[in-house]
Amino acid sequence: MTQQDQRKVAYAIRRMNKYIESNATKLNDGNHSGHEQEISDMERAAPFGEQVDISSGDSSSSDTDDRKTENKQLKNYITTGQPVNELISEDSMIRRARMYQEYMQLVPIPTHRGSVIPFTSWAGLAASIKQLYGQPLHYLTNVHMKQWDQMRFNTNDDDVPLDTIIHPSKAEASIWLIEEVHRRASSHHYIAELWLADPMYHAYVDPIFPKLQNSTK
Repeated sequence: MTQQDQRKVAYAIRRMNKYIESNATKLNDGNHSGHEQEISDMERAAPFGEQVDISSGDSSSSDTDDRKTENKQLKNYITTGQPVNELISEDSMIRRARMYQEYMQLVPIPTHRGSVIPFTSWAGLAASIKQLYGQPLHYLTNVHMKQWDQMRFNTNDDDVPLDTIIHPSKAEASIWLIEEVHRRASSHHYIAELWLADPMYHAYVDPIFPKLQNSTK
């Protein structure tokens, strides 16, 4: 990851910290249970994959410790969990979606893909990709995979493994193409609208945080 990308991550973390600090007093007030619920929801992990800490290439021990703390805070903020029991304000959801989209834009699309992954469904292939490359797929991509699987319902070959119909390499390339579009060309306002309309959106947000390495090393 370039120094410019590192600065973007640090800026996003500082802005997140500012937001959390500004709401700290509200969380202690019993009349602001909605804010407490929001932070609690964001700290619970969604069901996809294992969490991987973000690492930095900085050799300074003090900077490394600070960055580890910032990375942990960013991970806890972006990671979402159980369905929200109370309504979340539109502004709060827009902030959450913006931070999510900014982070996803920094996760590099894998360039070396020589594997052939057997699969029976689009959701199954997506799960294998996450495990193989150790990185999340975009919320919109996960939803897309579900829709593609639903498209096969009540067809003559809906019980036939997909890798016998579509070559695994072509299928994987299709997912990465869609993923690149979602990471680079999606509006956080659009994502926020979808999240506000779906209390179960957490199920499609992956809590996987890959190592963002300094590309200069």
